[in-house]
Amino acid sequence: MARDYDYVTLDVFTNRRFGGNPLAVFADARGLDTATMQAVASEFNLSETTFVLPPDDPSHTAKVRIFTPSAEIGFAGHPNIGTAWLLAAQRRDVQGHMTFEGGNGLVEIGVERDGSELRICRLMSPQALRIGAAPDAADLAACARLDAGDIGSTDVASVGLDCVCAEVSSEALPRAAPDATAFRALADRWLGPKGRFMLCLYARDGNHWRSRVFGPLYGVTEDPACGSATAALAGLLLEREGASSNRIEMQMGAEIGRPSVLHAGAERGDDGVRVWLAGQCVEVMRGTISL
Repeated sequence: MARDYDYVTLDVFTNRRFGGNPLAVFADARGLDTATMQAVASEFNLSETTFVLPPDDPSHTAKVRIFTPSAEIGFAGHPNIGTAWLLAAQRRDVQGHMTFEGGNGLVEIGVERDGSELRICRLMSPQALRIGAAPDAADLAACARLDAGDIGSTDVASVGLDCVCAEVSSEALPRAAPDATAFRALADRWLGPKGRFMLCLYARDGNHWRSRVFGPLYGVTEDPACGSATAALAGLLLEREGASSNRIEMQMGAEIGRPSVLHAGAERGDDGVRVWLAGQCVEVMRGTISL
C-alpha cells in the first residue's frame, strides 16, 4: 500500500528565491529503502536530495542521507545546510545546535537566529583536510573545454568528499564548460571504470573569489553552489598560505543564473585543518509524493 511522503524544497546559499542551489528535503524518510531514495533523487534531478532518518545515537539530531541524481554521497555542503535550515525551522535544534550522522562522519551544525527568524546555519566539516595530487593540467583543461595554459595550481582536496581544485584566471572562468566525455575518459584512466570526481575551477580577483563546479559523473552538469568544494578549497588555501586561520566569501552560480554566496573558513587544530561552512536559505515549495 502506497504511503505519502512530504518534501520541502529550499534554495541554499541565497537570501532570495530562485537564486542559490535548489535542494529537496524529506524530513521524515522512514520506510524508504536505498533504491527508492535514489529513484526519487533522480526524479527531482537536483544536484542533491536529502532523506532524514532517526539517528543511530539518540543524542544526535538525525541521520541524513544525501543523493545526487545518480549516486549516494557521504558528505556535501548545501544538503547539510539546507536540511539544517528546515529542521531548525521546525525547532529540532537544541539551543542552536544539531548533530547529523552522515555517511562520512558526524556533521556539527550551529544555528543563528535574529529573534525568532533564522539568520544563518553553519557546519563543521566531518573530516580534517586531506590533500592529494591532481591529474595533469591538460587532462583537466579538456574536462572544462579550456586550454592547458588556462590551468594554474591543482590539487585534490577533501573535508568529506574529494574534489579536484584547479586555479584559473578570471577571464577563463566564464569560458569553461563541462565535457562529460572527457570527464569519463579521465576518470577511467585515473580512478577506474566506476570512478567519479568533481572539478572545481576557482579564480581570485583581489579579495573576491569566484568558482564553478562541474560534476557530470554524479549527474550534475554544473553545481550552482557547491559547499563541499568551497570548504575543501578554504582548507587548501590555508595550507598554501601557512596561516593559522582564514575566511573566504565565495561567489558561485552567476554563469547559470543561480547567484550564490558561500561563507567558509579554516583553522588549524590538534587533528589537522578543520573547515566551517555557512549560508542562508529560502524555502520555495512544499509537496507530497506517494510511494
